[in-house]
Amino acid sequence: MCDDLTPEERCRDLSPGLSRREFAVLGASAALAGCTSTVAATGGAATSEQMVSITTRDGVCDAFFVHPGKGAHPGVIMWPDIAGLREVKKIMARSLAAQGYAVLVVNQYYRAAPAPIMRSFSEYRTPEGQARIAPMRAALTPDAIARDAAAFVAFLDRQDAVDRKRGIGSSGYCMGGPFTVRTAAAVPARVGAAASFHGAGMVTQEPDSPHRLLARTRASYLFAIARNDDARQPEQKTALRTAADAAGRTAETEVYPADHGWCVPDSPAYDPSEADRAWQRMLALFAKL
Repeated sequence: MCDDLTPEERCRDLSPGLSRREFAVLGASAALAGCTSTVAATGGAATSEQMVSITTRDGVCDAFFVHPGKGAHPGVIMWPDIAGLREVKKIMARSLAAQGYAVLVVNQYYRAAPAPIMRSFSEYRTPEGQARIAPMRAALTPDAIARDAAAFVAFLDRQDAVDRKRGIGSSGYCMGGPFTVRTAAAVPARVGAAASFHGAGMVTQEPDSPHRLLARTRASYLFAIARNDDARQPEQKTALRTAADAAGRTAETEVYPADHGWCVPDSPAYDPSEADRAWQRMLALFAKL
């Protein structure tokens, strides 16, 4: 499940710290961002950012909130992959905010510890990293995600930077993929779009499998599936397509010629070209909020 699906041969040379490629990606992006609370993002408007605390039914969640410096914009909840909220997720959020969105990147592991749980994806690929994440991951039950999603939507709707006349979007990577559907099901009146990138556990035998929840939502969807995930579960794309059609939900479902994790720059499977293509499809989806 989740990032356990990253091809093993791509992970053999990873160390617990940042690889040279990860360091270069983060360093270049950080140079663009600068060190102040207002940053200039390439290709977009100036943005404002801060760490925030959100009270949920289970505690207090720390999250990264970034949005254009002026005006009100559609809100987006970003669910990280298994390595959690870290610098690369902030960089991705800044890029989305520069396109005109108020983006909340959450620490899904807040019940255990504040972010960053890990500095980079490579830390998860160690035995120590996987052992540390295991109990945190187990706490993320469907009910817990639904409770959190409701709190995150409520937070966004209280912010001046969020346009409450427009819908809220949700994006999720790997383990965060199914959380986007659960977010749409938790607050159907507000969540109008959900994008899952190499999502794990999208189609299961459980009664509350994400694909079975589509009928409870009012959202439109992007299901971007990795080719190696499709090889393991070829029926997934058909089940998602069938469920969306039955629910009357608009959904774009595509198997990308890239492996699990291809959208995240610090993943060993990162594919810049295909990541950009998936990103553009997400922007097209969120443009309709």
